[in-house]
Amino acid sequence: MKRIFLLSPANLGGVRSQRVLNGPTGLDWELGELFSSISGLYFRGKLQYAEAFGAQSPLIITAGFGLMPAHSRIGLDQLKQMAAVPIDASEARYRDPLQRDARALDVAAEIVLLGSLATPKYLEPLLHVAGSRLLYPAEFAGLGDMSRGALMLRCVRLNRELAYVRATPGTPHRRSRNLPGSEKPAASPRR
Repeated sequence: MKRIFLLSPANLGGVRSQRVLNGPTGLDWELGELFSSISGLYFRGKLQYAEAFGAQSPLIITAGFGLMPAHSRIGLDQLKQMAAVPIDASEARYRDPLQRDARALDVAAEIVLLGSLATPKYLEPLLHVAGSRLLYPAEFAGLGDMSRGALMLRCVRLNRELAYVRATPGTPHRRSRNLPGSEKPAASPRR
């Protein structure tokens, strides 16, 4: 089955992003490269992983602009607009464009979320649209951002795709030794 990778965005409230937001006007960037430089290891891991194992360019979840291809060009004005929209499932300026673009995705494809499971900001709006087609890497549960980034870069280097599990409204955020499936999952075959 075809897979579409969705990448959670870089934090536009951090020190690195403030340097860009307060920098010279008239510049534009490739969205994936910009978010990689703002976020560092975590976003770079997501981007390289999605490019290595995806059949198409990964899509980045953005604040106010829905899903954008990683290779899209954006300018400072667009970046400032993104920074002004809270990434919160209850925020219509974020949620509505995300759900609009998620509805337009290939209905025969699985959608793999490469992002945090610790809050409903990504899962809630995407589950509403994608339902059982929404997956996430099983090994993400219980890992912090840096660990997830390093894991994905290691997978790219080893040409080893992670195993995916279905996301649900009650998706566990932490691994537990007492829960079935908390053991290390087998790798998915490369497609």
